[in-house]
Amino acid sequence: MSDLAFSVETSPAARDIEALAQGLTEHALPVTGTPGFRPLSVLARNPAGALVGGVHGQVNWSWLHIALFWVATDRRHQGLGSRLLAAIETAALERGCSQAHLDTFSYQARPFYERHGYRLFATLEDYPRGQQRYFLRKALRA
Repeated sequence: MSDLAFSVETSPAARDIEALAQGLTEHALPVTGTPGFRPLSVLARNPAGALVGGVHGQVNWSWLHIALFWVATDRRHQGLGSRLLAAIETAALERGCSQAHLDTFSYQARPFYERHGYRLFATLEDYPRGQQRYFLRKALRA
């Protein structure tokens, strides 16, 4: 192992991240029979083309993992978040998903997700300091 060079990177190249995902996929494929790490996004743009909200995740076998979800401050409390969430859940169902999971923080949107059928399954305390990180899941229905 002395012939290896290690690097700590804060902005790794996309090709390196893709290589990691490909390596994990190749390792898991004999067990799962289906590749994971398939990106899925739903984006909302205003008439000028500016992004005003979106949700991004990955389809991993029969699960949707929601990794990023954002709605512009001036577009909140108008139903956009609910529409984005419904759209990605529908797209996930179309791709064979039966479950979804995500995480959020105590200062963010846990009540929003719970109103949409997500249920808490784990909590990390003091993440960030003085706050909690919540992990939620939902069974998707057609």
